[in-house]
Amino acid sequence: MKATICDVGPRDGLQNEPEPLSVQVRAGLVNRLAAVGVPRIEAASFVHQERVPQMAGAEEVAAGIEPRDGTIYAGLVLNEKGYERLAATALSEVHFSFGATETFNRRNANASVDESVAAAQWISERAHSDGRTFVVSISVAFGCPFEGEVAPTHVLELAERIVAGGADEVVLADTIGVGVPRQVSELVGGVARFGSPAGVHFHNTRSTGFANAYAALHAGATIFDASVGGLGGCPFAPRATGNIATEDLVYLLHGEGVETGIDLEALIAVAVWLEETLGRELPGQVYRAGTFAPVAG
Repeated sequence: MKATICDVGPRDGLQNEPEPLSVQVRAGLVNRLAAVGVPRIEAASFVHQERVPQMAGAEEVAAGIEPRDGTIYAGLVLNEKGYERLAATALSEVHFSFGATETFNRRNANASVDESVAAAQWISERAHSDGRTFVVSISVAFGCPFEGEVAPTHVLELAERIVAGGADEVVLADTIGVGVPRQVSELVGGVARFGSPAGVHFHNTRSTGFANAYAALHAGATIFDASVGGLGGCPFAPRATGNIATEDLVYLLHGEGVETGIDLEALIAVAVWLEETLGRELPGQVYRAGTFAPVAG
């Protein structure tokens, strides 16, 4: 069994840092992750720097990437203008994100849900004509900080519309870390019925992130977002904490006999470097505890 891990640390991981890092350090993180075998990296976010100053200079970050064979480099966009900026770079994959609820999407993307779905279709057509893969993430798919519970039927209806609009993959994002395995199995299974590869994006806010990743694996998910060191959070989602740590997820998957193509010990070294760069201990656990080379059954 194989799984594709997308490290979102350079984007989701760093966007919630109190002080922006230089474009050189951010590009360096991307290059370090690629060097240890991470197959997909979300390198930058093409959003207005006044809204998310930590993501300023996305074009410069993209220019600082040292391309590695076998690694896919992606950028996040929220609208057509963001795509136009990404299109001027060498990034080969487009990640588009919108919220499942009106309140969250207004705060995050300044658009209604329907407006974002329409934007996704336009960007899908443009991205494909430009030779880029188009991946859509549905944020707050498991619960919203402003509207509370989100009905699975609503999320699946949005996913169906997105697939019909040309998305190559659909990622279900638990933006505030409220999901549980039962919900994960239901939503991942539902997306798979639309004929699209299903991905997941978990935050470990309530310590369910890895249980949810395990449930997603057995429900058929093939793409797993994670952030080196467990960094992360959303500026527009109150009390949202970090993503599940990439090295912790790799430890779990390798122990389950799932191939990721990632050198775990080398990835731990990246987390240690990031800890030193930020000057504080990170939320991840494996980089502090070390590996144990679990044996698959």
